[in-house]
Amino acid sequence: MSYETIALLMFAGMMLLLLTGQRVFAAIGFVASSMVLMLYGTGGIEIPFSAAFKLFNWYPMLTLPLFIYMGYILSEAGIAEDLYKMLHVWFGRVRGGLAIGTIFLMVIISAMNGLSVAGMAIGATIALPEMLRRGYDKILITGVVQGGSSLGILVPPSVVMVLYGMIARQPVSQLWLAGVIPGLMMAAFFIVYVIVRARMNPKLAPLVSEEELNMPMSEKLKLLRFGIIPFLIFFLMTGLFVMGYTSLVESSAVGATSATLAAILKGRFTFSLIHETARKTLAISCMFLWLILAALAFGAVFDGLGAVRAIENLFINNWQMGPWQVIIMMQLSFIVMGTFLDDTAMLVIVAPLYVPLVRLLDLGFDNQLIWFGVLYTITCQIAYITPPFGYNLFLMRAMAPDGVTLPDIYRSIWPFVLMMALTIALVMIFPQIALWLPELARG
Repeated sequence: MSYETIALLMFAGMMLLLLTGQRVFAAIGFVASSMVLMLYGTGGIEIPFSAAFKLFNWYPMLTLPLFIYMGYILSEAGIAEDLYKMLHVWFGRVRGGLAIGTIFLMVIISAMNGLSVAGMAIGATIALPEMLRRGYDKILITGVVQGGSSLGILVPPSVVMVLYGMIARQPVSQLWLAGVIPGLMMAAFFIVYVIVRARMNPKLAPLVSEEELNMPMSEKLKLLRFGIIPFLIFFLMTGLFVMGYTSLVESSAVGATSATLAAILKGRFTFSLIHETARKTLAISCMFLWLILAALAFGAVFDGLGAVRAIENLFINNWQMGPWQVIIMMQLSFIVMGTFLDDTAMLVIVAPLYVPLVRLLDLGFDNQLIWFGVLYTITCQIAYITPPFGYNLFLMRAMAPDGVTLPDIYRSIWPFVLMMALTIALVMIFPQIALWLPELARG
């Protein structure tokens, strides 16, 4: 049996197990372990075993639970809700101001959380009902919440990029910096879209009434204090790291400690808060750990077969595909897989194939794996909000008010999908959009 046939059997077996409803890490780990036993006998079990132990020797792994803890404690303590009150008052006089303020909120939450789940929860339970009550078009603002919440996996500290860095063996700090400009650029696209739509059709985004906003400037300035705590947390966590005062792990510890102190200062640090935060942190962290372990084991077996070289030979030598055609094909496959898989499942399934192949391609610039990590992350954002199985679609349906239906949610996301696709195209055409800031920091 050829190595190409064995590789295809591994992927086919994994997809079959996934279709039966098995957990992703169980399906991937089972295929890796069973295949190595079939090929090499009992002695071959050391291959996935040694690959899994690489994880425990990777020091930045400690950042994962700390960032997840930080995001959940800020959400559970109501600090994000206070921040939205400030944005509501300061943006209320602008046409579409509440939707713009919601995008700003999502960017700030992304900078404090690293996951899309917290942004979606805050947007769907706090921002969405407020905008509906004030007469905003439900399709417009449903898309704003879904698109804005997806920024959590691109703007640092991104947990998805931590996962990519572990599997691709790339510096997480470089990946974070690479996601800053594309993330802010995408947020700017969202804001421009809202402004243009609101001016073309003012009924979509009515102004907030004067009664609600008629308060002295001194009161408005007092509301600004709600934004001080998130800014300080972001500066202490990211600013000190970028300036070189803290390492990556120390930065995550600073963020987690700052979030805890913020909850204490607000008088909201209770036993129920820490219990709920710890429970959610443990659940998410364990899920990521099992996925990474399975991916490393699968990758070790897959690479040991020489399948990566076989795929490279198929694409480049047999099919005569150029490097950029290979990259485009990869992106299209991510989008297709994103219709029925989440971001972590996509990564652990294709990382053993795509990451080594990207390293071998000659694209004409350095740091190709850092750049590809940004492309992958943006494509994950598209996967989050595209039917039929977009993760954020079902979260929105579960948390949205009764007036928002599933067809409304499906209709709302397409403009944001197009803006994300535009961002991918720009990053591919101009790689320095993603690579300039990492190169500047390294230099």
